Amino acid sequence: MRRRQAREQALRALFQEEFTNALGEEDLPEDPYGRELVQGVEAHRGEIDRLIEERAEGWPLERLHSVDRNLLRLAIYELLYRPDVPPEVVIDEAVELAKKYGTERSPAFLNGILDRIYKEKLVQEPNPEPEPQEKQQKEQTP
Repeated sequence: MRRRQAREQALRALFQEEFTNALGEEDLPEDPYGRELVQGVEAHRGEIDRLIEERAEGWPLERLHSVDRNLLRLAIYELLYRPDVPPEVVIDEAVELAKKYGTERSPAFLNGILDRIYKEKLVQEPNPEPEPQEKQQKEQTP
């Protein structure tokens, strides 16, 4: 099964959980990757939701469209806990799913938040230039 399908299964499971307030074993995706996504979101929901609230300025979590909220949860989990998936792929997949399941504004909204989290959390800043004294010492050292 392709990962996009696994993500769709995970989105459906998280969406369903919001309405039933429960997620039973039978509700988890069949695909192992989709199952891992749901379980990962559940395990890190507090941290993920905090990141969403901090970056969705003016939009409390409960006021976000449920598809957007759950797509953000899935994508943030992948960004932070799945280093084997390139961040660009995570963001692109979330945007594509937002086009399919979200509102007209969902793709741009998700892209903005996810890009910001990616840059803040994952892009390492270049090493600063050494202080002039350190630079001289390094140049003199054979």
